[in-house]
Amino acid sequence: MSEPVNLNRFRKEKARADKKARADENSVKYGRTKAEKQRDIQQSEKSIRDLDGNKRDT
Repeated sequence: MSEPVNLNRFRKEKARADKKARADENSVKYGRTKAEKQRDIQQSEKSIRDLDGNKRDT
């Protein structure tokens, strides 16, 4: 006779695999690296400084 199969284990493994696949999709779709976030912050700060530097005194 064959070995009994634990269906709960297979169900949980499938759920984990589905969750990991969804997390990988979201990280590609929404994720940005720390360097990209820092670059965007620095660019916005530079544009604010440039605008403030070119303002006229009234």
